[in-house]
Amino acid sequence: MSKSKVYIIGVAPWGAASVTPQALRLIKRADMVFGGTRLLNMFSSLSGERFVIKNNLSEVTAAIKENLGHKHIVVLASGDPDFYGIAGHLVNELGKKAVEILPNVSSVQLAFARIKESWEDAAFISVHSRAVDNLVETIRFKDKVCILTDGNNSPAKIARLLIDGGIDDYRAYVCENMGEKNEKVTGTGLRRLAAMECSALNILILIRTRQKTLDTVSPPRWPGIPDDEFHQRRPKAGLITKQEVRAISLAKMHLTEESVLWDIGAGSGAISIEASFLAARGAVYAIEKNSTDVAIIKKNIKKFNVHNVEVVHAFAPEGLDHLPAPTIVFIGGSGGKIGEIVDFVSDMLMPGGRIVINVVALENLHSALRALDARGFVTDVTLVNIARSVNTRELTRFEALNTVFVISAAVENKGAQ
Repeated sequence: MSKSKVYIIGVAPWGAASVTPQALRLIKRADMVFGGTRLLNMFSSLSGERFVIKNNLSEVTAAIKENLGHKHIVVLASGDPDFYGIAGHLVNELGKKAVEILPNVSSVQLAFARIKESWEDAAFISVHSRAVDNLVETIRFKDKVCILTDGNNSPAKIARLLIDGGIDDYRAYVCENMGEKNEKVTGTGLRRLAAMECSALNILILIRTRQKTLDTVSPPRWPGIPDDEFHQRRPKAGLITKQEVRAISLAKMHLTEESVLWDIGAGSGAISIEASFLAARGAVYAIEKNSTDVAIIKKNIKKFNVHNVEVVHAFAPEGLDHLPAPTIVFIGGSGGKIGEIVDFVSDMLMPGGRIVINVVALENLHSALRALDARGFVTDVTLVNIARSVNTRELTRFEALNTVFVISAAVENKGAQ
């Protein structure tokens, strides 16, 4: 046992009997033993100084640094110290050479063993002393999720958040006090879970019960959902920003997770849907004047199971005063009011925001650039010419889509009004 190293030893839920002979020797020889009260109490014959870990990581780190090289130091951790444990923190603070890690069976492993489910395909989330602001969107498209909870972010609270977010198609397993005499595993639905009281020591596992239907899809893994995936007006299927143009337009928007987007002239809602995945913690307002298209947007929202898109039935710029100020405005259709819309949204746009406009006609390009210039924006125009291959008998030819001008404008360069 070296005084120049810190030994981080994992302890399985059933206590001292779970550690290897090597780990037990290290614990008995230690001059200082750090760990939570529950873990320290598992070892009754400790001869070294006990140092309780709670919400005092900076104090723990300072004490270890002060004694490293002078005393034999052991840190007790639950299960695998590398899995949402203290090992990562100490490695970052002390360096890899100063740390030895001896993992053990974790409560997560036990929980999956108890419910007889594999866990290599599960998503793991910790809400232990963490915010749950984006939890619903993080879980929404996962089929198997393991959540490490705490007293505040309990299984019941998580169930209520999911239900409020329109999610109720999971079988929930609450695995309490794993490895202890009062171990308990409960399988239930989310609505019953929302009213349950559980031990503070628990693992929550969610397994999706409802199979995806033909009309429900998972979020895309790359920009540019195929056009045919969207409900569109038939037989005229033209009120959609085409896949390739959509990908370019989204790139020009500079969307972040917390962006607020106004999609004016939303058509089928393709831009709104794709933007909602990029702005998962933000909001998207799909603004459309045509009632038929409003209904189509709502069908696409349901199909893609998005919950941060709000449909606004309005003929812009009228009816938009009540909306939260946007960080980004996309104008895909203006109904001949491009100048009025630019004037209105430039007053509403948040500092540092952007405007992206798609136009097809040269006259609309001129009007948009003139309106933006009058407001002091610096603009950039990308001419998008797309042709798609079409198989005709044994030959391949190309069919051109409408030429589109993608205009982007940065509000930070806006001059005096």
